[in-house]
Amino acid sequence: MAKNNKKTKKQPQSSSKFVFWMIGIIAVFVLGFIFLGNHTKPEEKQKTEETIDYSNQPFLGDESAPVSIIEFGDYKCPNCKHFAENIVPIIQQELVDTGKAKFYFMNDSFINIDSIRSAKFAESVYQELGNETFWKFHDRLFDKQPEDSAEEKKDVFTESFLIDTLKEVASDKDAAKVVQNFQAKKSDDAWQKDMDYAEKLGVTGTPTMFVNGKMFTGTKIDHLIKMVEEAAKEKKNE
Repeated sequence: MAKNNKKTKKQPQSSSKFVFWMIGIIAVFVLGFIFLGNHTKPEEKQKTEETIDYSNQPFLGDESAPVSIIEFGDYKCPNCKHFAENIVPIIQQELVDTGKAKFYFMNDSFINIDSIRSAKFAESVYQELGNETFWKFHDRLFDKQPEDSAEEKKDVFTESFLIDTLKEVASDKDAAKVVQNFQAKKSDDAWQKDMDYAEKLGVTGTPTMFVNGKMFTGTKIDHLIKMVEEAAKEKKNE
């Protein structure tokens, strides 16, 4: 389960830590995402780089891509919905489809029980049905996230809701496999692995990104592109 000390640091409204807005559509390099707030923590707790085990994690892109980008997210986080719908497609176009990086999603489930339940269910989808179906389900969850902020604290992502959502992208037979996995708690360890990384890396809000283990603190897409290019050079020189 989500750690109590994390919940005291991150109230549901802290998911609004990041607000992304479009600066222009003429060129991708002037498309920015502005962060309200920051990653500031007591200095002794700051994390700048970490070796991460990416095995058995869902990702977009070519597995051989030299750079790994992680988004830590919560399925009940409104800004994660915005990120998934508006920013990830740009990251995919500019960095993933070009072979420069692969993009991972890891869970930092802190808003309520829905956050935990949906994350574990998504892990079960990944374990039983693979990467492609995971991303279809992942996107559907954000599509169906309640638009009313008052719904954020309510129990919306029930097991029946998650099953119905999965059946929009998978057969009844495949959905039954996922349900069996989920009810047997086979996805719990994978979810906890993500939560442990979020704690270890000093994640204080969602979405938060890391590039080859380093926290991204820029404000624009070109800052991210530059960070990826620098990480690729470092990888090449290792």
